[in-house]
Amino acid sequence: MLRPWPLEIQLDKKSDKAIYLQIADAVIDAIKTGKLVSDNALPGSRQLAELLKVNRNTVVEALDVLIAEGWLITIDRKGTFVTQSLPQINHAENKKDLKIKTEESKSFLVFDDGLPDSRLAPMNDLARAYRELFSRKSRWQIMGYSSELGNLEFRKSIAQMLNFKRGMSISYDQICITRGSQMAMYLASHCILKSGDFVLVENPGYKPAWEAFENAGARLLPVNVNSDGLDIDQVEKYLEKHSNIKAIYVTPHHQFPTTVTLSLKKRLKLIELSNQYNFTIIEDDYDNEFHFGQRPILPISSYSVLKNYIYIGTFSKIVAPALRIGYLASSHENIQKIGNHRKIIDVQGDNIMEEAILNLINEGKIKRHLKKANLVYKNKRDYFESLLNEQLKNKITFTKPEGGLAFWIVPKEEIDVLEVFEKLKSQGIQIMNPERFSFEKTIKGFRLGYASLSEKQMEEGISVLSKLL
Repeated sequence: MLRPWPLEIQLDKKSDKAIYLQIADAVIDAIKTGKLVSDNALPGSRQLAELLKVNRNTVVEALDVLIAEGWLITIDRKGTFVTQSLPQINHAENKKDLKIKTEESKSFLVFDDGLPDSRLAPMNDLARAYRELFSRKSRWQIMGYSSELGNLEFRKSIAQMLNFKRGMSISYDQICITRGSQMAMYLASHCILKSGDFVLVENPGYKPAWEAFENAGARLLPVNVNSDGLDIDQVEKYLEKHSNIKAIYVTPHHQFPTTVTLSLKKRLKLIELSNQYNFTIIEDDYDNEFHFGQRPILPISSYSVLKNYIYIGTFSKIVAPALRIGYLASSHENIQKIGNHRKIIDVQGDNIMEEAILNLINEGKIKRHLKKANLVYKNKRDYFESLLNEQLKNKITFTKPEGGLAFWIVPKEEIDVLEVFEKLKSQGIQIMNPERFSFEKTIKGFRLGYASLSEKQMEEGISVLSKLL
């Protein structure tokens, strides 16, 4: 383990306490207060003597005391470390702190917002692709600056995928690679919005996107979500009332958080309104890859008659949430603006990671991973549905989602969902806070992600939830 920053030890040479004991007590205090923790390495005796400006024998004497009392341990040829089995610290005043730490470290069963199971991620393949990049003779080429829009070959690959699998018709220079979909939304916001503009958003919806729009100075207008998606009549009323509506943000494939799919009729009407009133459709297709029916519905952005669109996708759901690779597709004019803004906050993306993922795409690894993952998630979805029917059938309503990695459940009786959220938390079960996706306090449902849970965890969580509804 790397050695810590120099430990600040104040010595009082006028004190009656011996210098070596002052050093020993200072180290013990650092351990008790958490400045030093188990396995931390201490500086060598010679280095520590120089830092404290004392004789090395004095430091050695202090270390001998600490080792004898069990605070430190010496490992041959490696150095001196804080021991893993620390002596019992019997301080009454620390009992409260210990209780707080115990509560904070309590293991939660987490129903997330629909994240993939990171254990399925092709990490070995990704690590190998990374290593191969650095073993190339031309590896120096990936260490310099690249385009602010992202790796050229990677953008070509994304464009080809969107054209072949999602019915779009774009070129590589209409693509910008970003550090995740949230960055894509931020860039899109600052590209098309200015202070005072209005943005229509789904309600309930995805609050991080709302925050990106507000950061650009826009004001939000909530649009209700029905069983077949957006309330288009409400959209029309807003358009008739406000002249400066510049965009609408939608998640039409699997609406967040309700999982409903925007109907074809409503898609066509939304395109018509966008062209008529000249506002941009910002389409967040955050989990297009996870669909269990015959085939996923094509994006709104795939319709050639649509004039103004920004399409956002991500690889974070395909591989793992920690992998921050997203992208957006739009007109040449918008992409140029987005690229110019990107250079202000981030000169370029992660060129090495983009190349590594490109290798996995070209080798067919991503395709095989998705095929395997979809089978796993489909089975998990079906099992989760069976649990809901067994334990909550008379208490909730829900529609089995054709894709995505979460369920939206609505209690039949009117209840305080925030109160249920807190009660679940107190029992070690964490769900997404309903306040995170609604404008109002009167939230009606829960979003429960299932993909990263085992069958046993699903059973445990649904059992507790059934007792609270």
